[in-house]
Amino acid sequence: MTKADIVNEISKNTGIEKVTVQKTVEALMETVKDSLVGGKNVYLRGFGSFVVKKRAEKTARNISKNTTIIIPAHNIPSFKPAKTFVSKVKNQVK
Repeated sequence: MTKADIVNEISKNTGIEKVTVQKTVEALMETVKDSLVGGKNVYLRGFGSFVVKKRAEKTARNISKNTTIIIPAHNIPSFKPAKTFVSKVKNQVK
């Protein structure tokens, strides 16, 4: 499902114009991104959490050149689904 599919589905289910739904979806995504960039986690009850994970510095090897490189510590965005969400997906039978 793409962002356009989500907009179409929400518009169809709510009767709100696609342009308004598009702006709302875009605003939601920008707010989540801005919060994560600012180091704040986003919690959506019943859906899941968007969190910033801290990765420690580590040593890696470039096998083709037989060299060692250091990957610096960095932050990475992550999504952890809510337990109710996970259970619904797990119990889905095709």
